[in-house]
Amino acid sequence: MSNQNKNQNNKGIAEGIKETAGAAFHTLHSALETTENVAMNAVDATKNAADYLTDNGNNRDRSND
Repeated sequence: MSNQNKNQNNKGIAEGIKETAGAAFHTLHSALETTENVAMNAVDATKNAADYLTDNGNNRDRSND
């Protein structure tokens, strides 16, 4: 195999590795964004539940005065 063919083959391999790594990073980034969205939704739901319970508790306390 000539040096030119070896260089072209090496470039092709390097591009394949680069594309695979790029796809893997993209997949990981998407997974992290999904995890963040789920976590933030859980935080929002917990906050809403706490607000609801606090508001109901305050309203009950005031109605007993």
